[in-house]
Parts: sequence; structure tokens; C-alpha cells
Amino acid sequence: MTKIDSEEKLFRIAASQGGYFTARQAKQAGFSDNNHSFHLRAGNWVREWRGIYRLARYPLQDDAQFALWGIWASDRRGERRGAYSHETALSLFGLSDLQPTKLHITVPRGYRRHGNIPEILCLHHANVKAVECEERNGYRVIRPFRTFVDLVRAQTVSPEFFRQAVRQALERGILTRSQYRTLKEMPRVGRRFRELMGEAL
Repeated sequence: MTKIDSEEKLFRIAASQGGYFTARQAKQAGFSDNNHSFHLRAGNWVREWRGIYRLARYPLQDDAQFALWGIWASDRRGERRGAYSHETALSLFGLSDLQPTKLHITVPRGYRRHGNIPEILCLHHANVKAVECEERNGYRVIRPFRTFVDLVRAQTVSPEFFRQAVRQALERGILTRSQYRTLKEMPRVGRRFRELMGEAL
């Protein structure tokens, strides 16, 4: 594989992930492990976290940090395993006026990483189906229906913000009336959901 081929392949990988890529992906594109330090010194790459880089000339998007930590929550094979959830999912869907101080990511039960968890992240462990997520540029976010289930169980959002988020989701059609009725009747969820909603709807 020529240098140009490797660069094009790495660019395609990074472009699908907000400009970020892993050391493993660079190797798959044809870059030797020994060349990483050269590209850092030359200003071609920027090290963002252990084993995660960014193409220096790739324009940063508004949601760049979500792509970065979405890649961080990958397994050893490089498959993304995490999805933004809870308060962060509300924020990404533009629901409520919540401004969470940490990025909430849900990873599968049994998921483990070596090393410290970045301070900006709050990890939750639960199994989430692909259909419950929306794919974005380099990361995924849990859709509102499942997010409301998670928030009811976690009990970390005040009723005021919770009601606001549900109302906005219904108004925008990203939570259907059928889903709303399901939430009210779900075992171990419905009772608390109805308490949170009160007579708001």
C-alpha cells in the first residue's frame, strides 16, 4: 500500500468519526506504529487521548467532543460500544434546558477498560439495542423513549426538567403518543413516570 493510499484510507476513516481515529485504525490504514511520533511532530496528527488521534487539518465540528468520547468507548476490536444517554441524550436531542456537567455514556454490562475513566464522563452499564439508538458522526445517542426509561430508573432529573423534556419530545414527534402510553404502563417504570408527569399532560 502506497503512502497516498494509506493517507486516503485514514482520511475516510477519520471523516466518518468527526476527524478522529485510533492507533489501531491508523495501523489498519497502513501506518506503522513506529511512524506515529513522526506524524505528531510534523503536525499531521494531534493526540487527544491515549491511543486516540485527530487529523490536525480536519475541521472540528460543533459535536467534536462527542465523536472523541464515542470512539473512546470502543472495544479492543475498535467497535463502538457506548451510546450517549440520560441527561446527555436529552441535551443532544435538544430536550429541556438541562446542561449536564458530565457526558453520560451507557456501555454494555461487563464492559471494562484499562486505565482511568476521563473525568468528563459518567459511565452507566446496561444493554442497549441498536434500534434504541441514533447513529451520528462518530458516535451514537440513545433515542428519547429509552432515555426516559433510563431517567425514570436513575431518578437524577428533577420533575420540572423531566416534564419539559417529555412535552418537547411529544411536540416534535420524537416521542409518539403510543410510546407515551407505553411509558405510563411499563412494569417498574410506569408508576414513577406518572408521578413525574403529574397532570402536566
